[in-house]
Amino acid sequence: MNLRLGIDLGGSAIKAGVVDTVSGSLVSELISVATPSGASLADCCSELARLKQRFPEAHGAVGVALPTVIKSGVACTAANIGSEWLGAPIQRLINGALGCESVLLNDGDAAGLAEIALGAGRGVAGTTLVLTFGTGIGSALFSDGHLMPNTELGRLMLASEDAEAFASARTRSREGLDWSTWALRVNHVLARYQALFWPDLFIIGGGVSEHWELFGQLLSSPARIVPARFRQSAGVVGAAMAAAAKKS
Repeated sequence: MNLRLGIDLGGSAIKAGVVDTVSGSLVSELISVATPSGASLADCCSELARLKQRFPEAHGAVGVALPTVIKSGVACTAANIGSEWLGAPIQRLINGALGCESVLLNDGDAAGLAEIALGAGRGVAGTTLVLTFGTGIGSALFSDGHLMPNTELGRLMLASEDAEAFASARTRSREGLDWSTWALRVNHVLARYQALFWPDLFIIGGGVSEHWELFGQLLSSPARIVPARFRQSAGVVGAAMAAAAKKS
């Protein structure tokens, strides 16, 4: 069956929906709820369980995108979530909360997989860097369609702070930056990534991409810059695709 439930847990919101993983289309409502205050592991697992119950039509493994590096089912970082995630056996805990098998992946990687397979990066050769601007900055780096997982480039240090503290969508809102001022910061981040990875294409996603018409023309780079096809639902779509791809 091509239908899978995808869940994207972010620092500010958790989004979920049932996806036709062949087309990338949502076949249900995209539900968004606030991430529990403090984003503790226990509270987030409880919220994941509640969300799953809202989609009784979904069967099989559930794809879950998370703002952490995941290695062998263990969380290796804890940016924008509770510190008790670090080193926790999240695969086992999330499987228990959902009552079924889950497929876990980094949130930036989930968005990237959707965009490379079915979105703005489909069929694009060379190096593509997918960036999601939200509570932080998620990233997914691809070479000729092949993913280098868990890059977490939002944590890259610029001068005195990391990239996401400088230019995330949350920083724009918190500091009251207008679009042009924020775009200058984003351009600084893109220039740093360009110097390190020389991408041919930047794909800009995350919740802020819903406002592409307000800032897209202000972005500049030697690389081509395009909006994500799936915008804020890319993580949900990519998580569902990862679940569908898992061999039983």
